[in-house]
Amino acid sequence: MSQSQTVITTFEVNPGTCQDLLDELSDAYESFISRQPGFIAARLHVNDAQTRICNYSRWERREDFLAMLRSTEMRQRNRRLTSLCRSFEPVLYDVAATFGGEL
Repeated sequence: MSQSQTVITTFEVNPGTCQDLLDELSDAYESFISRQPGFIAARLHVNDAQTRICNYSRWERREDFLAMLRSTEMRQRNRRLTSLCRSFEPVLYDVAATFGGEL
C-alpha cells in the first residue's frame, strides 16, 4: 500500500464554463500547485457532456495537500474556481490496492 495521499475532486459545471474552469485549473497546476512541497502528480478528466471535471492528484503526505489548500494564493484561486462551477468537493483517499501501471 502506498504512503502517498490521493485527492479526487469532482467539479459540476455547465458546458459553457467547462473550458474556462479547465483553463483555471491548468494555470493553477502549472504556476502554483505543482511547485508546492509534496506534490507528486495530477490529472484532469472531463466527461463527454462537459458537465463534470474530475481532478486526480497525488501528494507525498496529507499535510502537504492541506498546506497548499490553506495558502493565501490557493484560497484566492478557489474563489475563482467556485464562480465557474455549480459545486466542487475534494475528497482525500488512502490507496487500498493498485493494479497495473502508475497513475
